[in-house]
Amino acid sequence: MSDSIEFSAKYRDWVVIKKASVQEDTKPEEVAFALASIRQTLDKKAFEFLGIDLAVLDAYVESITKGKAKRYNDLAAAIQELGTPGAKATVDKAIKSKEELKEIANTYLIRRTLQSLKFDTDINQEMLSKAYSYLKMPKPPGRKPKQ
Repeated sequence: MSDSIEFSAKYRDWVVIKKASVQEDTKPEEVAFALASIRQTLDKKAFEFLGIDLAVLDAYVESITKGKAKRYNDLAAAIQELGTPGAKATVDKAIKSKEELKEIANTYLIRRTLQSLKFDTDINQEMLSKAYSYLKMPKPPGRKPKQ
């Protein structure tokens, strides 16, 4: 008996297809790895589709987390920065006067701050690869070496 995990989406020029075959001997962590891949694909796209300028928010996160490590003190300091007038001005710039997007942009800002400091609230492929060394992150598409 064979099951599968399949996800496909097409919206304008964006197309994504994710498939994974699930056999009786497929381990639960392999299923979690495939599901994490789907979630990671969708996360950023949803914010982009709303028209939020993610580059502006990413640059701000970089500025408040640069040189910091995965320590709770650094996390607390970075989160405190999100309440400053500079953060509010950055969000306003990213949402381009679309007030209804403010809370959504703040959600992205918090998520990216956590991720930048190597904290995450969601399971992801990198995390699973560290826990289960046989699970490999897919290599980005690009040039293949000559053989």
